[in-house]
Amino acid sequence: MRGFKLPLIAKILLGFGLGTAGGLVLSAFAQPETAAKVLGYVSPFGDVLVAMLKMIVYPIILFSLTYGAASMPLGSSGRVGLMVIAWYTATSLFATVFGVAMAFLMNPSMASAGAEKAASAGMASVQTMVTSGGSRSLADFLLSLFENPFAALADGRFLPIIVFAIFFGLCARYLLDSKKTSDEVKENVMLAIRFCDGAQQVSFKIIDCIVAYFPYGIFALSFTNFGRSGVLLFGPYAKISLCVIVCVVLMIVAVYPLAVAVFCRENPYKVLAKFRQPMLTAFVTRSSAATLPMSFMACDNAGIDRKLSSFSLPMGATVNMDGVCVHLPVFVILAANMFGHHLTLFQIGTLCISIMFASIGAGGIPGGSVFLLFMVLEAMGLPADQVTFIVALALGINPILDMFETACNVTGSNICTYIVSRLSESGNGKTGRL
Repeated sequence: MRGFKLPLIAKILLGFGLGTAGGLVLSAFAQPETAAKVLGYVSPFGDVLVAMLKMIVYPIILFSLTYGAASMPLGSSGRVGLMVIAWYTATSLFATVFGVAMAFLMNPSMASAGAEKAASAGMASVQTMVTSGGSRSLADFLLSLFENPFAALADGRFLPIIVFAIFFGLCARYLLDSKKTSDEVKENVMLAIRFCDGAQQVSFKIIDCIVAYFPYGIFALSFTNFGRSGVLLFGPYAKISLCVIVCVVLMIVAVYPLAVAVFCRENPYKVLAKFRQPMLTAFVTRSSAATLPMSFMACDNAGIDRKLSSFSLPMGATVNMDGVCVHLPVFVILAANMFGHHLTLFQIGTLCISIMFASIGAGGIPGGSVFLLFMVLEAMGLPADQVTFIVALALGINPILDMFETACNVTGSNICTYIVSRLSESGNGKTGRL
């Protein structure tokens, strides 16, 4: 029909479905030599998608975090604004720890899918992940946070990038807010902030171009994975999806309601029902930003001062990524199980901190969890071929999981705004100053 155009998510799912079907046919009926030859032609198109994602992820984290930190009005945010920031930080950390605990409990694994077969079929031999993190002291870890940011960008070490971006943005904000800063310096600082904003917007446009290639890259990745492992991949896909969805649903129906019950002493499910419209909108659109109008309306109907919601909700759409925090640990534990690596307590702690801060930079990135998965896996010490294999698995089911993630993110932002509103009212008799 003339003018009919499939939405992007439909194209992605179609690419995944066709790639899966093609890979299964190749695995079942082709001779090994023929299959290897066909996969050699198809797999580069999937590798291109992975390479493009790696190309943009570090710049987007740098520019997004720098601009976000610089946009925070330190002097005028007030007690309520600090409560919002503290809540988002606490829930992100809790979501990360919760995701790690649930991943260990549900123990996603590909042992039954023949990880050895996948590795021997072209993913290169399974290597042991770098374990030096287990013997590092706390001092070594702290020192590693403060490195040359340009060297960190070149080497792909994202924690120093995050630390530098936050410091740069906060110091820029301080100079702008300080009365001692001359007008000339303020103008120069604003130019630097505007540059980061412009670079961020350009990076988002690059992401739009990459996302347009998603259906074709996902077709190639799915074709390659199923062509190598066959029907054995269905079990792991189902288990991974179930693990992520269970974690997200528990955050929505148990963790957030518990917070409402503890801090507001109200019926949590009546409160949750007030935000059902933005939750549903987030699930369908897969965009926290696109859901903002519905969130504002829901907060207005819940009696929340617009001064608070206008600060809290946009910030939540940028930095509150609880869904990402519970999603990423599932694939990290999957990688550890696949490649026979025992995570030490130090590495688990580093993992939690890494995911929490990295998720802040995922705001506004379509499928941001996939972008961040590169950094988290590489920080664990996985070789490039193993990172590519895990990310390829994640890309195949990300459109579905992203719906649940976004619903979790938006629910967390609205519940945070509600709780802070009630706490500020009980403490001051009215909403605090922002």
